[in-house]
Amino acid sequence: MREYDSRVSPMSSRLPPLQTLRAFEAAGRLLSMTLAADELNVTHGAVSRHVKALEAHLGIALFERLTRRIVLTDAGADFLQVVSHSLAELTREAERLRSLNATKRLTISTNVSLASKWLAPRLHRLMARVPDYDVHLDVTDINVDLSDGRVDAAIRYGIGPYPNATAERILDETVTPVCSPAYRSRIGEWSSPAALASCTLLHEDRMLANWEQWFAMAGADKIRGRGPAFSHGSLAIEAALRGEGVALGRSVLVAEDLAAGRLVAPFPDLKLAAERGYDLVYRPGNHDHAKVRAVRDWLADEIRLFLESEAPLPPTDHMPA
Repeated sequence: MREYDSRVSPMSSRLPPLQTLRAFEAAGRLLSMTLAADELNVTHGAVSRHVKALEAHLGIALFERLTRRIVLTDAGADFLQVVSHSLAELTREAERLRSLNATKRLTISTNVSLASKWLAPRLHRLMARVPDYDVHLDVTDINVDLSDGRVDAAIRYGIGPYPNATAERILDETVTPVCSPAYRSRIGEWSSPAALASCTLLHEDRMLANWEQWFAMAGADKIRGRGPAFSHGSLAIEAALRGEGVALGRSVLVAEDLAAGRLVAPFPDLKLAAERGYDLVYRPGNHDHAKVRAVRDWLADEIRLFLESEAPLPPTDHMPA
């Protein structure tokens, strides 16, 4: 192993801060502080401050600021070529070094609700199928950038298509009311879907397949159910498990709790199709990549088992058949 020669004179004090170089490169390439801010996911003011700091560090103007646009000075144009080349080289080398450790890592990204309620309990079977890979589950509700190679495949809950990615629909979803057995016993008889209007209804934000739509499908379209709303479907389900009301549970997220008897479905045949579904998403051109194939094959088996187990649920006790 080669050792770093610490006797080499440090140059860090003479180099501009990296964030100023990134801001300058984006602004110079796009000739717009606003577009550079959008690309770097920072504010216009932040880009402007970084560029001014770089100019102060170098002691020279890199841009000529006109009324509605910016243009590079001669010095700025020359410096942009050097910075662009240097950042590109740094990026390539960082990717090369990252790939040395990434070849044995299989990273899957998905959202919080799916990870906690469906995916994580099944992940051990993927690990058994691919013993040569270290499986990592990246959980976030932000659509990760697949282009940097850190994530091999993502499972997204949406309607697609997804920018700069290839997607395969793997599972559609329905919603139906669910509650805890204790809540069901405490409330008493529900003779029809309209009777749910007297309950505390638990809502998931931003769902088009909501209570209003479910009541309309069930023939009770005059009902406007009120109740607390949650940002994640899994949070609404947790509230239902605690006996706080009736949630409009997504089929994938409530499957385990229904099977275990922790939740009951008062009207199991009244299922409303959700507007979104689950998609397997990966980088364009990676359809036949070994890691993507492994995830696809595993998911196909898991979904087949899930659909086989999702037989029509019997009515709960004391419910009209």
